[in-house]
Amino acid sequence: MKLKKLIKDLDIKILGSCKDVEITGLSSNSKFTAPGEMFVAKRGRLHDGNQYAEEALLAGASCLLTDIFNPFLGDVTQLITNDLNSVEGLLAKRYYDNPSSKIFLIGVTGTNGKTTTTYLIKHILDVDAPTGIIGTIENIIGEVRIDSNLTTPDVITSNKIFKEMIANGVKNCAMEVSSHALNQNRIVGIEFDVAIFTNLSQEHLDYHITMDEYFNEKSKLFSHIKDSGVAIINRDDVRSSDLIKICTNRVVTYGLSKGCDYYGKNLVMTSHDIRFTLDYHGCESLVNLPLIGEFNVYNALAAIATANIKGVSIDKIVNRLKTFSGVPGRMERVRSDDGRNIFVDFAHTADALEKTLIALKIVTSGKIITIFGCGGDRDKEKRPNMARIAEKYSNHVIVTSDNPRGEDPNFIVEQIIGGFNKNIYEVELDRKKAIEKGISMISGDDVLLIAGRGHEKKQIFSKKIVKFNDTEVANEILNLLV
Repeated sequence: MKLKKLIKDLDIKILGSCKDVEITGLSSNSKFTAPGEMFVAKRGRLHDGNQYAEEALLAGASCLLTDIFNPFLGDVTQLITNDLNSVEGLLAKRYYDNPSSKIFLIGVTGTNGKTTTTYLIKHILDVDAPTGIIGTIENIIGEVRIDSNLTTPDVITSNKIFKEMIANGVKNCAMEVSSHALNQNRIVGIEFDVAIFTNLSQEHLDYHITMDEYFNEKSKLFSHIKDSGVAIINRDDVRSSDLIKICTNRVVTYGLSKGCDYYGKNLVMTSHDIRFTLDYHGCESLVNLPLIGEFNVYNALAAIATANIKGVSIDKIVNRLKTFSGVPGRMERVRSDDGRNIFVDFAHTADALEKTLIALKIVTSGKIITIFGCGGDRDKEKRPNMARIAEKYSNHVIVTSDNPRGEDPNFIVEQIIGGFNKNIYEVELDRKKAIEKGISMISGDDVLLIAGRGHEKKQIFSKKIVKFNDTEVANEILNLLV
């Protein structure tokens, strides 16, 4: 696309020559910039994209979009704007031909449940039309699966993915939308047919500072719904009424309390599945979900509401849910030939850990061993809270490393163990040894929960990144026991 056409009527000033250059794409990451692309130099909390402008130009970028002119770049076309975030989103929307308007797009936000909800939505909607995913674990485009680096990509990448989905026959997309993404304007210009609010609990307060600020960022998603779109809200969450008040679109509610549009009741939970009655405006259907935990009933209700709004019948939805195979690292059962009960879960907040442990306590008569740590350079307030939750529902706790990042793992552990009131814990910083210890402590009806990292494939330290996946490590240890 010609540059003049791309920026027409936008608040952009062109400086330099080659004003009618051909644009072959957009990029905001200099390491992935290709010849002919426009490089968007944005300022973030940690990095300034202007520092990477020369690298992008050396890679072949044809021009630079920024908010300040750089006189030292020579004969380079520079596009200057005072509203870089908005302009970037509008350019991405224009260059990729407004792809979010050509796909049924579902945005899911909330502290917990986003990933499982998107996978449930995909599983149901796939029965009628191919459905993609953008999220924490991976981006699914037709038959292609690409590991994710961010829960929600930058706005350029999202538009590229939508465009690729459309080209591959994908009709629907379930997209996780994080509070960081909303704060950083990563969905500018993207319009959603459905926006889902799962819940809100303490998380990311190192970034948002207060729960009110955190909620305000989450609520921004609901200003991106199309005029004909729907807001789907977990009415059992304490912040649901606040969100309902500010929604200008049609609101549909779900939950385990009477009065919800999609109401789950009569729950029966076993160690392998959940059965409950779905009450939709007085019509009842029996649901059999091959997952465990009350929280997964909420995730399923959000997915049911979404699919039903899309036009899938309740009967078809219920039949489809029976065949759901789960999500990597989300209450994932590790296969054990000797029958040991081992689960890997992404629970990395006090609320998520509590819900996971409650779910396990309901379905086991044996003891519960919990392994967890806390990530470095993240919300420190939750560390002792997670210890209190772990000891409340566990018979023994092994505290270990998560992703220490730039922090000393010993310091993180000290903050965690400050929350214990009972002497039922031990510390093993080596995560593999901690898992070995946990496995050795269980038999029969006992349960081992390996919490905090879920699907993650790498462990991040201050000076190294090592390959490490909890499920794979647990399998390796189990194989040595055979």
